[in-house]
Amino acid sequence: MTSEISIIDTAVGFTIPAQHARGRLVRLGPALDRVLGAHGYPPVVEKLLAEAMVLTALLGSTLKDEEGQLTLQAQAEGGAIELLVADYKSGVIRGYIRHDAERLAEIPADPSLFGLFGKGYLAITFDQATTGERYQGIVPLEGGSLAEAAEAYFSQSEQLPSLVRLAARRLPDGRHVAGGLLVQHLPEGEEGRDRIHTRLDHPEWDHVKALAQTVTVAELTDPGLSFETVLWHLFNEDEVRMYPAVDLAQGCRCDPVHFRSVIARFPEDQRAEMADENGEIHVDCEFCASRYSLTLDSF
Repeated sequence: MTSEISIIDTAVGFTIPAQHARGRLVRLGPALDRVLGAHGYPPVVEKLLAEAMVLTALLGSTLKDEEGQLTLQAQAEGGAIELLVADYKSGVIRGYIRHDAERLAEIPADPSLFGLFGKGYLAITFDQATTGERYQGIVPLEGGSLAEAAEAYFSQSEQLPSLVRLAARRLPDGRHVAGGLLVQHLPEGEEGRDRIHTRLDHPEWDHVKALAQTVTVAELTDPGLSFETVLWHLFNEDEVRMYPAVDLAQGCRCDPVHFRSVIARFPEDQRAEMADENGEIHVDCEFCASRYSLTLDSF
């Protein structure tokens, strides 16, 4: 393997050529703190969003189009969590959760995915900026965790045997850290081959999966543990090749100029209805919890 890889706010890809497998590791720290710090969510919601941010970074950092975007959305009706959205673009991640505080107070302290959402769906959308192509996969929100729902997505939409592990915790000093592992089987080691021919019972995949699923929460979320060390612990029987790391950061693309241009398209009387008693139209960004106020006389 290569030299030590940065261990926080970073994604790194790897392959195990002899076993026809590929994967990614992600660990978030300060970037996650900035996302969660903007909202003040209850602990169970913080944990869910932290895992979603890691999953988004795991998937988004695989995009070959540098300007491409990956959007993860989980939505349901009647549950404590109404909507979860996270996205990735050019190494920048963001996310938010809309939840019902009263319903959330009624569920157990460590709920299942169904306990949080009820019946819902998971949608993952890949937007390729260069070609303008869009691919979206939608699957039911099934399984006990977001990681299990992601595995179901890969099985149903991608027909690609995958293992996903997500973990998040709060350090004694109050900082948040979250990490994740994604490992996938490649049919005969060929990325370009039609995935429908992948065999779910391939012995090479069984070998890799058995090793990968031993990864621990501590390994995924220890800010001082390098990715190289994690991969050595998991796959020291095999040759693992690591790719250059991708730096991750929190950021938002809310733009007051864009908001103004959208609102300006409405007729004057409708803009007046949007305004408050002070003649201001307020636009809230759910991602970063920022509020933008535009006066009627500015249009």
